[in-house]
Amino acid sequence: MFALIRRFQKANSEKEQVNSMSSTASKSKLTKPVSKSTSGRLFFLRLSDGQVLSANPDGSDLKIIVSEGRRLPDGVVVDVAGGRIYWTNMGNPSANDGSIERCDLDGTNIVHIVPPGGTFTPKQLQLDKKNGKLYWSDREGMRIVRASLDGSNVETLVDTSQGEGRPGKDKRKWCVGIALDVQRGKLYWTQKGSDKAGQGRIFRANIEIPKAQTAANRQDLEVLFDNLPEPIDLDLDLGNRMMYWTDRGDPPRGNTVNRAPMDAAPEDRKDPEILITHLMEGIGLALDSKGGRMFLTDLGGSVYSANLDGSNEKILLFAEGNLAGIAYAEIPTSS
Repeated sequence: MFALIRRFQKANSEKEQVNSMSSTASKSKLTKPVSKSTSGRLFFLRLSDGQVLSANPDGSDLKIIVSEGRRLPDGVVVDVAGGRIYWTNMGNPSANDGSIERCDLDGTNIVHIVPPGGTFTPKQLQLDKKNGKLYWSDREGMRIVRASLDGSNVETLVDTSQGEGRPGKDKRKWCVGIALDVQRGKLYWTQKGSDKAGQGRIFRANIEIPKAQTAANRQDLEVLFDNLPEPIDLDLDLGNRMMYWTDRGDPPRGNTVNRAPMDAAPEDRKDPEILITHLMEGIGLALDSKGGRMFLTDLGGSVYSANLDGSNEKILLFAEGNLAGIAYAEIPTSS
């Protein structure tokens, strides 16, 4: 009898173990994370019509996602996690009516986050995803600026005016392109100089203003390159520690895409490497470092792609009006 009871108890115990394992397996199936696929997408700006456009990285599936009405849009970034596109509007450079807008990824829910007059002439725009900040160059405002993603907490980080009233007339003080190295706490920007004058410069400074200093008198500004034709937009390949920029000046050094090492000591810096030539007033630049490629735009209306070393250059779109900033993003696709 006792042997029979023990066999019955053992059978029940084994059954409970099986049920427990089955239940655990079922829960595991239910809680198993679903993999999300993504698809590359370009977002760029048409100055001539005040539009935000989007296309596949090969130039196909061109769409207007924000129609006419923007006031000279220039810089654009995409916050994939937040599901939003942000862009700058230069407005009238002499009127102090620049602004920053945002919309959802499909172009809906357009709102001003920095209203007209909140910045003079905002140019290239960058996103600090980690800290939830937007950074931009303010051209006639002669400064580098940042704000929270909702447009609040606007701060001037660098003031290049040297006492000149705004809007600034001295193009040597105009800030145009901007790029961020958040991990190392550095920001980079271009000052274009007068047209075709070879006065362009690229600067670097700490993101945060040093203690006891101000945006106007901070002492940590470093000139990385000077006597450039007209450097415009910037982007950084942080993995390979290379900086890239477009240049609108006269050939042979202008109307180009250039690159140079980010960390070379002053005595070791060489002339920038020219990767792409014969642009029609090159403006926008966006790197896909993971994919080993770059995308760029020019005022002539073309969108280009190329490898990061400048090889395999392709014209993706042409005769699209005057084009400005461009961004590349990996957008989640529905399964």
